Amino acid sequence: MNIKQLFSEERAVSPVIGVILMVAITVILAAVIGTFVLGLGDSLQQSSPSASFGFDYVDNGTDYDATVTHEGGDSVPIDQLSVTFTNASGASVTEDWQGSGPVTAGDGSTHTNVGSGSDVRVIWTANDGSSSQTIGRSTAPN
Repeated sequence: MNIKQLFSEERAVSPVIGVILMVAITVILAAVIGTFVLGLGDSLQQSSPSASFGFDYVDNGTDYDATVTHEGGDSVPIDQLSVTFTNASGASVTEDWQGSGPVTAGDGSTHTNVGSGSDVRVIWTANDGSSSQTIGRSTAPN
């Protein structure tokens, strides 16, 4: 082995590092493109809105009329909101949000026959139906 030739060699490690970097960039690009092609990128972007709701109950003799009001936060498309409660007979009921257009601060929805002590929830559902979340909750008076 010629030690003099070893120290006078002009080539370095940089071609190897260059190849490794090119392979790494290719793998990362393939992963990002694959995520969006398979539709995983869409589901990552859907998250529940941040909104607050107020609940008012009026005793109608046998049960309650509940008015749910959007008090602030993000506006929500009306077709993504529903209200779930237990009626006076004890059955679980899910009703669409009443009204039109996107639900913004001040908009309300009234629901009748809400049972005493019922858990009243505002449910948001993603536009593709892949997920849902409770974004408002209250308990009717006893």
